[in-house]
Amino acid sequence: MKTATIKQTVEFPGVTPQEVYDSFLSSKGHSDMTGGAAAEISDKVGASFTAWDGYITGKNLELVSGKKIVQAWRTTEFPDDAEDSVLKIELSVTKDLKGTVLKMTHSKIPAGQEAQYGPGWHESYWEPMKEYFSKA
Repeated sequence: MKTATIKQTVEFPGVTPQEVYDSFLSSKGHSDMTGGAAAEISDKVGASFTAWDGYITGKNLELVSGKKIVQAWRTTEFPDDAEDSVLKIELSVTKDLKGTVLKMTHSKIPAGQEAQYGPGWHESYWEPMKEYFSKA
């Protein structure tokens, strides 16, 4: 099966990489920062997770506190025979030291689905996260 990769970089002013990391890997934090969609997630390697009311499922593959999250990741729209995609999030401090740079690489997406997931990351994650962290 052909696959595609999405790469995006986004900045979150006024929040540390550790705060972004902790929110992403907390059920309540993940739900709150994405606008209330239910998530069950943990900060343990090997733990399974769900997000967006079960639309997304996966497993934590590699975690480096405050720096990196690597997950096996799929949605309910993946073909049954598609392997899990790989979501890699790298966190660092902005040049002005007042925020977080998030670099996301989402690979092994079933070809054709990247057209919806590219904008979906902005609509479902980055924009709600910017709003959430601006109020923190």
